[in-house]
Amino acid sequence: MPITGKNLLSLYFHIPFCKKKCPYCHFYSIYHTNRDENDYLEAIEHHLDINKNILKNSTIGSIYFGGGTPSLLDIKTIESILNKISYSSGIEITLEANPDDLKNGKEKIKDLKKIGINRISLGAQTFDDNLLKILGRDHSSKEAIKAIFNIHDNGIENISIDLMYDIMGQDLSSWMKTLSEVKKLPIRHISLYNLTFEEKTPFYKKREKLSKDLPSEKESITFLNRAVIEFEKLGLKRYEISAFAKKGFESFHNLGYWQGRDFLGFGPSAFSYFEKRRFQNISNFKKYCSSFKNNASFIGFEEKLKRSDSILELLAISLRVASGVDIFEFEKKNGKIPITTLDILKKSDFVDFDKNKIFLNKKGFLFYDSLASMII
Repeated sequence: MPITGKNLLSLYFHIPFCKKKCPYCHFYSIYHTNRDENDYLEAIEHHLDINKNILKNSTIGSIYFGGGTPSLLDIKTIESILNKISYSSGIEITLEANPDDLKNGKEKIKDLKKIGINRISLGAQTFDDNLLKILGRDHSSKEAIKAIFNIHDNGIENISIDLMYDIMGQDLSSWMKTLSEVKKLPIRHISLYNLTFEEKTPFYKKREKLSKDLPSEKESITFLNRAVIEFEKLGLKRYEISAFAKKGFESFHNLGYWQGRDFLGFGPSAFSYFEKRRFQNISNFKKYCSSFKNNASFIGFEEKLKRSDSILELLAISLRVASGVDIFEFEKKNGKIPITTLDILKKSDFVDFDKNKIFLNKKGFLFYDSLASMII
């Protein structure tokens, strides 16, 4: 059951450690060492102490360890962080993982469950070995499959996988092979992304050359439509633009991002959204860790949106969720939606209205970015 209560708050921990940097990844990461892990834990404990009054007066709704590669952490490190937080049993606690770290780790999975991890998000990306090499991944499709069954068979049944399409050299045959493998897996959730060339990544620097091998826009739409059809057959319902889940296994943490729930981010580069203020921690490991010892600011960026801008931004991101936006409930909680914005939505081809609710339609799911730019 989703957690409810006064001052509902989610917690995100950015684990910046990786064995190596994937060429498409734009998230902040550094090479993992035991010394840095110890420094990280010390900094996180200080950061949690700074927020102890907020945590004390909040109902923790979910905890998420993202990265980077959280599965590189020692179990005791994760346990130490969780022991610093007061939360109800049964809340969703997610750990992102690479197949490499869990393909053989039966005891590690049992230990993760023992300390409270009840959801694993696995970076499978694709079940085509040639495409895994292009993406710079170290695991094979067989190893990813082995990791998924290993997680399931050792007590963590709430398993999500990341899948990626629009990869260089990917064709419909390759994509259908990946979708075929999904049918055999004991998973409850899929996060589906198309490959994009993010700034400051190796792929971005080679984007002109790599773009020649990308699937066409027509192929991309075909990939997405086939995925939606196949996932629906498996009971994986599309509940958000990029997320599919079996009933009851929608990510409570991720839904919070789209519904405007307050969350606090810990670790270098992590974002927070709290009391209508958005801020980001310093994207530098050493500066982040030393800031607590030197009584210096660990914030690298912050902004407080004007009320009118905040309403429009929240409306745009709330429409990502398939259940839509109840105008009455939205305005009761956040303030009036400008009449001009509602008129724009009514004239657009991207949403449908049903009494007091606004929903993305089929075209809206395909061209959400266009809709969002119209609103904001």
